[in-house]
Amino acid sequence: MERRRSFPAESTGHLYLVPTPIGNLDDMTFRAVKTLKDVDLIAAEDTRNTQKLLNHFEIETKQISFHEHNTQERIPQLVAKLAAGMQIAQVSDAGMPSISDPGHELVVACVEANIPVVPLPGANAGLTALIASGLAPQPFYFYGFLDRKPKDQRAEIAELAQRPETLIFYEAPHRLKKTLTNLVDGLGADRPAVLCRELTKRYEEFLRGTLSELATWTATDTVRGEFVVLVGGNPEPISNEATVDLSEPIEEQVDRLIAAGDKPNAAIKSVAKLRGLKKQDVYREYHHLDKE
Repeated sequence: MERRRSFPAESTGHLYLVPTPIGNLDDMTFRAVKTLKDVDLIAAEDTRNTQKLLNHFEIETKQISFHEHNTQERIPQLVAKLAAGMQIAQVSDAGMPSISDPGHELVVACVEANIPVVPLPGANAGLTALIASGLAPQPFYFYGFLDRKPKDQRAEIAELAQRPETLIFYEAPHRLKKTLTNLVDGLGADRPAVLCRELTKRYEEFLRGTLSELATWTATDTVRGEFVVLVGGNPEPISNEATVDLSEPIEEQVDRLIAAGDKPNAAIKSVAKLRGLKKQDVYREYHHLDKE
């Protein structure tokens, strides 16, 4: 194991993870402003976007770009600067670094190099939406962005179908309609859900209903703004222990999952995974394709 104080007695560089507002600039904390003023360098996801924030709070600290496309190049440079004693803050465009934003790989590199990593509390869209959603606030399961490819997205949703926790997703407005359609197909039309739009901004809005009702809304209204999508967990999940009985015939096992609400293909995939079989083999067995 490793034990390391965030503020050791010896002089060393620190990586400060600084959350930024998700919309309302008043959500910037005093500590965040002070940290950005005091550090030697700010590693920003988009320096142009962050500069607007720095100008608003009269922060003159120099920036360097750090985003998903230059991660491998920047990490050795930033770690070297930190090892030499430089104090660096890392920020994303909005909210918490590393949460569906750049930052995780840099944190891992700093931990491996014995450089203190100091997190600051602050704005987070997922938790902000959760506490006002009306859905169970704990336990929850934060997923972030689902895959953009329809086939892969449907597979991800199938994997989440049995989870009892409140599910939290992020989604862009132009993909919301299709994502909700896939959620209806994979989780069920009657699952309670909440759309949280433009959090902390002037047009902040909560749309509450079933997945089916919210999917219908996207087809009849103009969809604008960034969304947090929350979905109630499965109230009667099928536990792994109940599905790994290898003495139970495959056909009965698949039928039981379908009766519990799974789509046929999702049930077949689950049974294949639990039994360590290929999905196509379970498919053929279930549909009697190898029999005369």
